[in-house]
Amino acid sequence: MESHPLKGLNINASNDVFVNSVFSSEGTNLRNRSSYMSSDDDMVDITTSGTTGEGTLPTDLQYQPQDSDDIPGIGQYEDFHTIDWQRDIARDRMRHRYIIKRKQNSILDTIKGAHDAWSGWLCVLLVGLVTGTVAGIVDIGSSWMSDLKFGICPDAFWLNMEQCCWSSNETTFGGVKGNCSQWRMWSEIFGSSRVGFWAYIVSYLFFVIFALSFAALAAGLVRVFAPYACGSGVPEIKTILSGFIIRGYLGKWTLIIKSIGIMLAVSAGLSLGKEGPMVHIACCVGNILSYLFPKYGRNEAKKREILSAAAAAGVSVAFGAPIGGVLFSLEEVSYYFPLKTLWRSFFCALVAAFVLRSINPFGNEHSVLYYVEYNKPWNFFELIPFVGLGIIGGCIATIFIKANVYWCKMRKTSKLGQYPVTEVLAVTAITAILSFPNPYTRMNMSQLIYMLFSQCGVSSSDGLCDYVYVSNITVFKNTTSAEAGPGIYRAILLLILALILKLVTTIFTFGMKIPCGLFIPSLCLGSITGRIVGIGMQQLAFRYPHLWIFNGECDSSDDCITPGLYAMVGAAAVLGGITRMTVSLVVIMFELTGGVRYIVPLMAAAMASKWVGDALGKQGIYDAHIDLNGYPFLDSKEEFAHVGLAADVMQPKRGEKLNVLTQDSMTVFEVETLMKSTEHNGFPVVVSQDSQYLVGFVLRRDLILALANLKRNPELYDGNALVTFTITAPQLPPNSPPPLKLKKILDMAPITITDQTPMETVIDMFRKLGLRQTLVTHNGRLLGVITKKDVLRYIKQLDNEDPNTILFN
Repeated sequence: MESHPLKGLNINASNDVFVNSVFSSEGTNLRNRSSYMSSDDDMVDITTSGTTGEGTLPTDLQYQPQDSDDIPGIGQYEDFHTIDWQRDIARDRMRHRYIIKRKQNSILDTIKGAHDAWSGWLCVLLVGLVTGTVAGIVDIGSSWMSDLKFGICPDAFWLNMEQCCWSSNETTFGGVKGNCSQWRMWSEIFGSSRVGFWAYIVSYLFFVIFALSFAALAAGLVRVFAPYACGSGVPEIKTILSGFIIRGYLGKWTLIIKSIGIMLAVSAGLSLGKEGPMVHIACCVGNILSYLFPKYGRNEAKKREILSAAAAAGVSVAFGAPIGGVLFSLEEVSYYFPLKTLWRSFFCALVAAFVLRSINPFGNEHSVLYYVEYNKPWNFFELIPFVGLGIIGGCIATIFIKANVYWCKMRKTSKLGQYPVTEVLAVTAITAILSFPNPYTRMNMSQLIYMLFSQCGVSSSDGLCDYVYVSNITVFKNTTSAEAGPGIYRAILLLILALILKLVTTIFTFGMKIPCGLFIPSLCLGSITGRIVGIGMQQLAFRYPHLWIFNGECDSSDDCITPGLYAMVGAAAVLGGITRMTVSLVVIMFELTGGVRYIVPLMAAAMASKWVGDALGKQGIYDAHIDLNGYPFLDSKEEFAHVGLAADVMQPKRGEKLNVLTQDSMTVFEVETLMKSTEHNGFPVVVSQDSQYLVGFVLRRDLILALANLKRNPELYDGNALVTFTITAPQLPPNSPPPLKLKKILDMAPITITDQTPMETVIDMFRKLGLRQTLVTHNGRLLGVITKKDVLRYIKQLDNEDPNTILFN
């Protein structure tokens, strides 16, 4: 039988092993779990309730009302363990039948039944309201602190650069860049001018100092208060939604520190975004609020319905894309997504988007983040460069994934992992020093993406719009030539340098011990690539409008190519290649920009990017980090093509000893000895050692709680007492101690298979039924056990990978 990798019964020790594997602190002792674990994570206290004997321990297949004297903790799970979906769903069905049965008894029971029916909708309503509020605070805070690196508004220091300029008439794009008189640059405050060598040095210095300060504060908060607040959180959310328990990962401290830390990390100018962490933040909100409703808080399988809806709300508030958020939850993160969860996710995303729109943190009339002003139709011949952008995006994504995973492995295995704060400060310093000289890397990435998506106007002053305009005024229209001026070529050079810098810094940034997302850096890389390709296509159409590839469509119009559209398509291509999203990506992109008529180009680029990415590397960034951390995630999208039998995978192998419990012939002392000598998560119960016909399965955790409860009554504890899993105890000699009856913690209907069951069938059972383990029999006799970890190791071996990378069960 497969054992758990974390030795012993000390929950504190197991948490330390896991936390240190994902967060190696700089000389910090992380054994104080109370600093980063939520309040529901403490060891179970069984001193105040429960007695021995039959009738006190609840069974998985029998619902007991909450006011019964159950032993606390029975039926729950240890940290870093996989849940049993079938058992939890069965418990919820029993609870539901119990409520329905009592609805006719009284008006109070009828009200309780109605509350139970709509509690799910109420819970996702609260999740949407809180998530939208938190997102608004994060957006406002990160925008203000990002502009703080450049200057301050003396009349109202709480306003960012754009809001400060609203009070004057200088509301042009130049005013947003800080040229309005209301906004004071640091060089003006500590000098006399905005321009000149001294002004440049002062601005440069303040830019680097603020970046280092924000990054140091973010890393320090994560290190001290919430180690789980680092990273994007999406790989862990995927694993948790597949049925894995990580206590504290969705706790209140993680929520607080993640929200503050992501504002600081984005403001530091690092190559990261806040959109991915918003999924983690929303799931923290969902987890905390689910405890207000015992239907979800006390049932891990039901709780994941709320977490799926929360993940949809996270993407909804990150991009202003409620439909895309629902599809993201369905396609990318959720493992179990019934139809009612789809409806509730839609409602939750809608409420969250409405709240964020009411707060209006961006201060514009559009609910989308990068609204595009143009609405020109795209030409059929442009599908060729769009597909080409998809191919380029897939290649960039593959380079990023391989390099980032390699660097993260280096971080885990080298001494670098012991100094996370030092690493954050070093990367921040390098990023800030190299970013400031280039205006495209100096600005906020969201502003850069918006600039690259936008269409040039005659009054645009940016180098990207330095065209030689030749107006041909007619009665009906005013068309302009699109000949590139010298500013265009300089802008392309700066964009190429920005692309290289952003790619390299993102490789080293993603995975550091601060909150960091990957959506915005991916969109930035893709939009830079797309804009460069778009300008190239525009110049080609301008100089050679009669080429066969244009099919005569550029003869009459000098502006048949829109470079901003290419930036949008390129952004979708790189993001799709990195995350391997398809349907949800396209919906997010057109919700993000409002460019509904460009769905076909986005679809073409997304599919090309996914095909190239799958050809060059089978995993997206999130799945790669799941493998890197050794999480027990069994992907439901992958196909299994190998041939094997259950007997080849089960533990123990044929001929080896199988650790079991007997139904009525083992003493308390023998059971305790077996538990001390093994580390299994549960034990099969058989008729006897000689006749190993299966009776049922009992969890280790439930046995520990039952025996510990027995020891609370020393006058009843006797090591020679029999432990029975039957209704009637066997005949005992006179003066024998009364038996300990544990029938009610026995699962009498465990999932079983025969030793000749094909592994394809076994893997499908684990995927679709959400099994924790299955028992292997032959002619009714027990042979062994297959756990989820055994299945994952078997797949790793067949793929010629190291099976020991699976750390948890």
